[in-house]
Amino acid sequence: MILSCQNISKAFGTDVIVSDASFHLEEREKAAIVGINGAGKTTLLRMIAGELDPDGGAISITRGKKLGYLRQHQDVNSTSTIYEEMLKVKSDLLQMEQSLREMERQMRAFSEGSPENAPAAGDLAADGWSASGLAAGGLTANGSAGAASAASGSAANSSAEKYTQLMERYNRVSTEFENRNGYAIQSEVTGVLKGLGFTEEDFDRPICTLSGGQKTRVALGRLLLDEPDVLLLDEPTNHLDMSSIAWLEGYLQNYGKAVLVVAHDRYFLNRVATKIFELDNGHVTTFEGDYTAYSQKKAQMREIQWKAYLNQQQEIRHQEAVITKLKSFNREKSIKRAESREKMLDKIEVLEKPSEIRADMHLRFSPRTPSGTDVLQVRRLEKAWPGNLLFSDLNFEIRRGERVAVIGDNGTGKTTILKIINGLEQADAGSFTIGSRVQIGYYDQEHQLLHMDKTLFEEISDVYPDMTETEIRSVLASFLFTGDDVYKRVRDLSGGERGRLALSRLMLSNANFLILDEPTNHLDITSKEILEEALRNYTGTVLYVSHDRYFINQTATRILELKNRTLINYLGNYDYYLEKTEELTRLYAPAASERESTGPSVAKEDRARRKEELSQKRRQQNELKRTEDRIQELEERDREIDALLADETVFTDVDRCMELTMEKASVSEELEALYEKWEQLAG
Repeated sequence: MILSCQNISKAFGTDVIVSDASFHLEEREKAAIVGINGAGKTTLLRMIAGELDPDGGAISITRGKKLGYLRQHQDVNSTSTIYEEMLKVKSDLLQMEQSLREMERQMRAFSEGSPENAPAAGDLAADGWSASGLAAGGLTANGSAGAASAASGSAANSSAEKYTQLMERYNRVSTEFENRNGYAIQSEVTGVLKGLGFTEEDFDRPICTLSGGQKTRVALGRLLLDEPDVLLLDEPTNHLDMSSIAWLEGYLQNYGKAVLVVAHDRYFLNRVATKIFELDNGHVTTFEGDYTAYSQKKAQMREIQWKAYLNQQQEIRHQEAVITKLKSFNREKSIKRAESREKMLDKIEVLEKPSEIRADMHLRFSPRTPSGTDVLQVRRLEKAWPGNLLFSDLNFEIRRGERVAVIGDNGTGKTTILKIINGLEQADAGSFTIGSRVQIGYYDQEHQLLHMDKTLFEEISDVYPDMTETEIRSVLASFLFTGDDVYKRVRDLSGGERGRLALSRLMLSNANFLILDEPTNHLDITSKEILEEALRNYTGTVLYVSHDRYFINQTATRILELKNRTLINYLGNYDYYLEKTEELTRLYAPAASERESTGPSVAKEDRARRKEELSQKRRQQNELKRTEDRIQELEERDREIDALLADETVFTDVDRCMELTMEKASVSEELEALYEKWEQLAG
């Protein structure tokens, strides 16, 4: 065991963050802390890192072990370059290397017969290196040479002794230098920087000129090079693109020491973590396994907890009703029996209501009207910034009902594509066409469409003036804004809260084409799962940019990867993308050097294209079958509703009749869209 937390507690005023929590981390173990936003995950890391003192309990790390901590935000204003900043981590090895070079110079001085350039014996002794007393070959005085004077013999012995000490010191330092991989410093630094998304052109950029995200990446690189025994990482994937996250996953998997990470990236957690610490309502529960194993076990526990909670609440209500009834009899015996039941009720240990289920957060996207079959067509689109061509000759189309994810490295132009389609940027060349009856709802990752000086209530009421105060409060409450929260200024909200507010506006738009730019940024895992379910149930069309691979895997029906200034089309989710990425990248978006060296291979491209077309056909047939099954299910339900509406016991019940009528309208709307989809797939 390298890290132990025993009965730790922390509160800020009346807000209890951690209560009597105990957990531990073994050497080489990879663990994650999960919980909703505001649960106290960062506070827990800061206590372990020693930045905050717990109110109670003890945190201990094995003696002699080093701990390293990556904060979410870095305030670094060094004038050093990125490369120089990284080398500072290896300063002791660099000094050791300089020492080795100096000793090599001194040994050359001995061999060239210039002992005056060699170090004095006292200098060697000051370094803490003791001589073995053995003589260096060729420089040792020959004790049998009687002709040599005592003085010259003494000088020779002194010189030999210094050389012996020097050789001993050199061997020891060089052995340590080699054991600590000192000869690979340059390549190690370069590998980490490139892995984290920096190019060689970036290496000479001063730290003080970097963005906050870039500074965080530099801090992460420094920490990885420092190789602490316990690595604490707070949201390390926030400022990394997909390729950098994949590199970090591999690095941490092979990291020979302990890792404790806070992250909302579930794909990352599945790849790295082998143990999960869940922080919920101040309590820490340990789950063995990756995030998927945790999620499954948590769902089982959640069901058990809710059943126990609901059963207890039902029993409490029953006992309270019995007590009230007994007291109403107003007789001595009945009152005594009521008092006895009250005492029993007071002794019950009331179960806490499980907080992980967000039954109170509702998100449902409902198009006001269905769009035409062709939602978007993009032809020969091109965009460049001064000195930087983002993309050229982009061609793609999106049809109704598709959920298309755009992925790619940072800076390739993904967000720019969305902004061009929304009219927020102008393309340098090319065009796009929006289909008939298409109504766009746009979510931007920077929330620039929100007004910072408005209250939450004003943000909704100004866009939807026909909504009543009760309706607005109801909508905001469904996104966890209750009471006086509705009068908060947008500028005072956290990133996650602004995301929820933007989603509430998007839900009210009733758009049939959602364009989303990093919709999961700042959302906790539970909120992400609610958004995933809402998109899977959405009957409209979705185009989004995301680096959340788990989210993409759960929602995308197609992926467009922006790579080498062009788009590669993948007819499936993220798992399918991983399976095909190497093959399709080589065929449709080779790097410039590959294009020059290999030239086009038409036959190979044709084979790959035919293979992809066959795969698409199979997927289309499967989708056709699913559509037919759904149509049959809805038609059957439509007939059931008609039969119920003809039943006297139903059509005389106004509330039930209204409920069935609304359901029939919803079924008819979905059937209409499915009929068009079936024609498209079958045609």
